[in-house]
Amino acid sequence: MNEVEKIKQQIVRKAIEFKTGGFRPTNSISESWIGKVYLYKEDEEIPKDKNGNLMLPLFQLCLEDIEIRPDILADTMVITVFIAEELPMDITANGDEWVLREYKKSDKLIIKELNNPDSGLKPFPLKPSKIEEDYPVWDGGGLTSEMENEILKLEDSGIIEGYYDIAANKYGHKLGGYPSFCQPGVYFGNDFEFVFQIASDDKANLNIVDSGTMYFAKNAKTEEWNFYCDFY
Repeated sequence: MNEVEKIKQQIVRKAIEFKTGGFRPTNSISESWIGKVYLYKEDEEIPKDKNGNLMLPLFQLCLEDIEIRPDILADTMVITVFIAEELPMDITANGDEWVLREYKKSDKLIIKELNNPDSGLKPFPLKPSKIEEDYPVWDGGGLTSEMENEILKLEDSGIIEGYYDIAANKYGHKLGGYPSFCQPGVYFGNDFEFVFQIASDDKANLNIVDSGTMYFAKNAKTEEWNFYCDFY
């Protein structure tokens, strides 16, 4: 195995990407959606923002039939995400202008036909597919300083012209793998792990500020969630 393959083997991760629409929805309890949430506990409704307005039902992630999932979601069956019209711009804890609900296998969920009439999002079912190879973006995307140095040695020796000759990050709606930061990456906090991202989506009429992406990280010890978004 040559030096390039050794480095790739050390940093590669598998992930799941989600394609928007293009197939007939089932509206089942195991289907993921963008622009729509219909799985709730009996006593739950669409949450409201700090001004008392309904949030936008953004994302429904169902893990029952997902082939690959991060270990930190081992007992999770469904995640739903709601956002306020005005997104926070910094790392923000769950409940502050965005709400993530995480459901375990023991939770009883029902289908509710709830919607925000002021939402401009277009609902589409999402089709999952496996990403065999996902790599960090270069600037703050998950590479250690030691690994960066090894890659720079390959560049200096002329074996490669640049990092992206050997590694590519998969953009779009994604579970697992590495975050697709538009700007230099951020640190979510001690014990937080990147879990999934939601990207700007023309089909769903979702533009995150300026063709940006939302990132969601979970704390391995406290199970708290953090949010971050960036854009071009």
